[in-house]
Amino acid sequence: MRVLLVEDDEMIGHSLREALGSQGWSVDWVKDGLLAQSALADGDYACVLLDLGLPKMDGVEVLRKARSLGDTTPVLVLTARDGVDDRVGGLDLGADDYLVKPYELRELLARMRAIIRRRDGSAHSVIGNNEVQLDLTTREVVVQGNRSQLSAREFALLHALLERPGAILSREQLENRIYGWGEEVSSNAVDVLIHGMRRKLGPDTIRNVRGLGWRIAATAS
Repeated sequence: MRVLLVEDDEMIGHSLREALGSQGWSVDWVKDGLLAQSALADGDYACVLLDLGLPKMDGVEVLRKARSLGDTTPVLVLTARDGVDDRVGGLDLGADDYLVKPYELRELLARMRAIIRRRDGSAHSVIGNNEVQLDLTTREVVVQGNRSQLSAREFALLHALLERPGAILSREQLENRIYGWGEEVSSNAVDVLIHGMRRKLGPDTIRNVRGLGWRIAATAS
């Protein structure tokens, strides 16, 4: 899945991008508030990791403008500002969670999963229908009680389809959810991923809607 990292500190940004990449995330990294605003307008992100002390536009203003425009992307604020007023202010502006630096990667990942679950309307770490379920914690797919491990891109594709069951997602929408900036995407990349997924899920779980895209039924037949 794609995450937008908004962080102006080079050392923190590089280490966090590498750490998240090792966990299967595609990370788009920007270093100032104006670029963050532009990326949010153009991207389709599972969540945003937002520093507050940014050049050109403060992170608080980035958050305020995003929410005023109706952007509901989950936002996890990462900042050294540890005062109660700072935390309350950020949450009241629409942040979904707040984590004070320094932090441990495993806590960051857990909080990212939690705000994405809330966005999906689920208190549990498993989403899906009565035929296929996706475990957001272990990144495994469960089909008829059998678990299979997914690659990072398989996980991103299946999560995109299962978080909007019944909806048709176009090739462009799926590419935006799977691949980050600078990643080379071949014209048949989504087709290859879906072909491989069908071997794990069964041939009829991901359905092609000719000329439009792909979907997973809200309730399996």
